Amino acid sequence: MNTHLGFYLTNDSNETIELPVNPAEIMVKRESDDKSETVIKLGEVNLLGEDKLQEISIEGSLPLEPKTEHYVSAASLLDSAQDYIDWIESARKLKKPIRLVISTTKISLKSTISSFEYGMKNGYDGEYSYTLSLKEFKPFEAKKIGVKQQPEKTVEARPSPPKKVGMGSTVIVNGLLHRDSQGNGPGLTEQNATRKISLVAPGALYPYHVTTLDGGLRGWVKESDVRST
Repeated sequence: MNTHLGFYLTNDSNETIELPVNPAEIMVKRESDDKSETVIKLGEVNLLGEDKLQEISIEGSLPLEPKTEHYVSAASLLDSAQDYIDWIESARKLKKPIRLVISTTKISLKSTISSFEYGMKNGYDGEYSYTLSLKEFKPFEAKKIGVKQQPEKTVEARPSPPKKVGMGSTVIVNGLLHRDSQGNGPGLTEQNATRKISLVAPGALYPYHVTTLDGGLRGWVKESDVRST
């Protein structure tokens, strides 16, 4: 069982970093869009609304040279605080959602970076303090409403839907195998290997556990390392 508490960010290109120092606290904000109305002979009542987008605020520190500090908690480190700042800023400027996963918890949130603040406090120049604010991302499509036209009587060939990958699927694997779904214990690399998915961990960094076709254990891999046969 994985007991390592880690804060992982994954960008739109499926690149993942772990924050070097676990924040002392993390706040998850959930609220609904309730409204108050006045009803005759009853007074003010509360009309329950739909859930608003979740918000998460993370406050932490980024050591200037993480690999030389004794208080870091991440299993894998970047070379400098600036590397973390550049990664987060790049993800923010792309205006594409990222995913926050906190291992050993159920927190896994696809979100946008609503704000990122960082600087130095109390005259200490050995680390940056930062506040990272995330807001839940829900995909949607805007549909243009216009005058309905009479459709032409033509028959279009529909493309075959792509094969779904899930538990029991036979797949081709190209990527590094890991001991668990959080990426601990990297091991051998698969190259165009025909494997079978035996376990699925939704929302994990390495969500698919693969075996040989006769059931021999291999390891956990990224979603992008797997394609249907």
